Amino acid sequence: MEYKVIPFVASVSQNKIASKQVAEQLEEIIKYHANSGWQYIRLESVTTFVRPESGCFGLGGTPGYTTSRQMVVFSKTS
Repeated sequence: MEYKVIPFVASVSQNKIASKQVAEQLEEIIKYHANSGWQYIRLESVTTFVRPESGCFGLGGTPGYTTSRQMVVFSKTS
């Protein structure tokens, strides 16, 4: 079994219903990869810690933070 994981970042405009736009974008990704033989498994949320940057001589540094990314998981039988 092969697996493929791709990032999913929805892009919405203010003049439409956001949840509908997100659903349509996810559907397009699923259809696109299904046409290549990949089967959709699930949408997975991955939490990541971004390390702080100290900057130059302590100036301009940024604190670390936690962020979440959405990943679309597909599988294919070899």
